[in-house]
Amino acid sequence: MIVLLSILTGCASLGAEPAAEPGHVVAPPVAVVVEGRQGLQDEARSRQAIEQAEAEGRSRAFKAHLARLTALGETLSSNNSVDLLIDGPATFDAMFDAIKGAEHRVFVESYIFEDTDIGKKMRTHLLAKKAQGLDVRIIYDGVGALTTSGRFFDSLREGGIEVCEFNPVGVDEGRAAPLDVNHRDHRKLLLIDDKIAFVGGVNISSVYSRGSFSRDEAASDEGESGEGAGWRDTHARLSGPVALELLRGYEDTWHRQACGGPPFDLPERDAGQAEPTPGEPDDRLVLAILSQGDGDSGRFYRALLGAIETARSSIHITMAYFVPNPTMLDALKAAARRGVDTQLVLPGKSDSLLVLRAGQARYDDLLDAGVKIFERHDRFLHAKTAVIDGVWSTVGSSNLDWRSFLHNDEVNVVILGREVGQQMDTLFAKDREAAERVTPEAWSDRGLGRRVMEMVGQVWQYWL
Repeated sequence: MIVLLSILTGCASLGAEPAAEPGHVVAPPVAVVVEGRQGLQDEARSRQAIEQAEAEGRSRAFKAHLARLTALGETLSSNNSVDLLIDGPATFDAMFDAIKGAEHRVFVESYIFEDTDIGKKMRTHLLAKKAQGLDVRIIYDGVGALTTSGRFFDSLREGGIEVCEFNPVGVDEGRAAPLDVNHRDHRKLLLIDDKIAFVGGVNISSVYSRGSFSRDEAASDEGESGEGAGWRDTHARLSGPVALELLRGYEDTWHRQACGGPPFDLPERDAGQAEPTPGEPDDRLVLAILSQGDGDSGRFYRALLGAIETARSSIHITMAYFVPNPTMLDALKAAARRGVDTQLVLPGKSDSLLVLRAGQARYDDLLDAGVKIFERHDRFLHAKTAVIDGVWSTVGSSNLDWRSFLHNDEVNVVILGREVGQQMDTLFAKDREAAERVTPEAWSDRGLGRRVMEMVGQVWQYWL
């Protein structure tokens, strides 16, 4: 069988100030003074003028990114709230609280659904809701959950829950296994009623039983090595109209996979509803992107590529699996060369050495163009996020690789707004602080064996 991967995956300073070279003096920071109609302004007025200029710059970036998404034919929804969830414990606590409050339906879609402690807790909550008469359904991937016992899923079905295996590797309830074993459901999606959705990189897996940033958590099992820490990942809780859009996407997958069961009974779209438009420049808009490996697999790719090409000031990407195609690679290099602060936080270790090396084969070109690269060696990095110009943010299941953009069903949300953008930039800075900078000089000294593995990874990149 083909081995498939569980892949997908306020601005701080750029790190400590460089130490002074011998014989040189580091100058103290200089306060910026603004000149107005009345001449030089005092410090308070100068600061206010600078803040207004920065806000206006963000406003222009907001409008530029909104225009680019509109040109791609995308429709965003307004009046949504977004809460970022960092790592497994916070994500599952929020999920279980939302499930407890469900009144009508609870739908789960997950690439991996383990029968370990986290999976069993999820089962308990779902069975309790089914016992209350709610519509409860699960979609899990046939490859992602390959090691989960059939008895586990049978116990969910026996409790009345509708359970469907995506592209089964054998025969599931009379549905023959599809020939396209490379087409997988890599989404991580939880839907509560018609109003709450959870989207991100967190699978239902024991690797998320602990957080990734705490030293105490890291040392709990494996001393100071950090191997006992949970995976580093990001999820989002959304409430508002975008949840209903994701719910309709779930229904579409259920029907495409011939999962059966009772009808969904979802609310109809309001034909007279006007297209959502931003009010104030900082109005938060959200776009749900559900890509399909057997349909429009490149929808999120186009959105991300468009944002990179539109970027004016910064591109901050945190990515679990990084194997960009030539077009995406060129876009990142072009952004750096036109002066956009382009930074990547990537894994220094991976569950697939070939994927890791295939991505590292791009480092020479990126470093030459001025892209700053940081690797996290202390934790397993599984997050798939980006923040561009401090206003365009994304959280989801898509990695920046061929598999996510061609072969998988994926789900991502794009958020336009400064508040979420600032939170994302703060999180990016925290990851960057825990990472090691990859310098052109150090990278050029890597050994022959590493270079050979990079070439091998590139040969197989389409299938990884």
